[in-house]
Amino acid sequence: MRELIKAGLIPPGVVDERSICEIKASELEGFEQCHFFAGIGGWSLALRLAGWDLRSADGGGSRGAASPTGQVWTGSCPCQPLSCAGQRKGHADERHLWPAFHALIAQCRPATVFGEQVASPDGREWLAGIRADLEGTGYAVGCADLCAAGVGAPIISQRLHWVATACGSGLEEWTKQSARKESTSAERNRATGGLVSANGAGPHKGKQASTSTRHRHSAEPAGGDGFWHDFDICHFTGYDAGKARRIEPGTFPLAHGVPARVGRLRGYGNAIVPQVAAEFIRSFIECDGWDK
Repeated sequence: MRELIKAGLIPPGVVDERSICEIKASELEGFEQCHFFAGIGGWSLALRLAGWDLRSADGGGSRGAASPTGQVWTGSCPCQPLSCAGQRKGHADERHLWPAFHALIAQCRPATVFGEQVASPDGREWLAGIRADLEGTGYAVGCADLCAAGVGAPIISQRLHWVATACGSGLEEWTKQSARKESTSAERNRATGGLVSANGAGPHKGKQASTSTRHRHSAEPAGGDGFWHDFDICHFTGYDAGKARRIEPGTFPLAHGVPARVGRLRGYGNAIVPQVAAEFIRSFIECDGWDK
């Protein structure tokens, strides 16, 4: 993460290597973004991709007046207690760290909290529990079951993404606020004749973006013009003969010889897909009225 900060890929900040169980609420004062269980910085990157970045030195947001404000926290609690691939000890697992995360949220009350968890039956039960905890603390909670393939990734990676917003009176107040925003949006839509272009230019004034698609294997369907549009095809032999997988261009498909390969592969394997999280964040920004 320190190298990602140096490279300018995620905002500058303090990298704390302690367990969340050792962190006190008083130590978090003054921080605009806090990323717990941060891994390789996926949530930090997702916020940046969604346009929710650190405020500039003059106090303005990176997206101008429409930029989300207030403290934002993220945390994808360890999935091992809930993953179908693990021992499924659930709340009895020492890696079940939601209670420590919730305690910090209850004490510091950040304006917005984003998180993610495996979409297993145990993961859904876990999400129901944290939803009850957060709504009991005065937060309104929303969630979506999303997959990486939905943004063009060559993997499924089904995950539960959730957001909690400190609206003051929990779910009831959030419902009232949402109704008011929907009414305002309807009035705005009528005022513009009901047709608004994707770039916000008003009725019929937008331009359709041109797209181009490249792929390196003539028999492979076009992969779109998103993050994963450029790829090589790795064909399997032996037990998996006849199967193929998209891989990063120029990647040699064996781990041997990759510097720090064990740590890197562990990091990649446990990381969220930032592009999916970014779409979830953008949807929240729309619902919360920051894009108006």
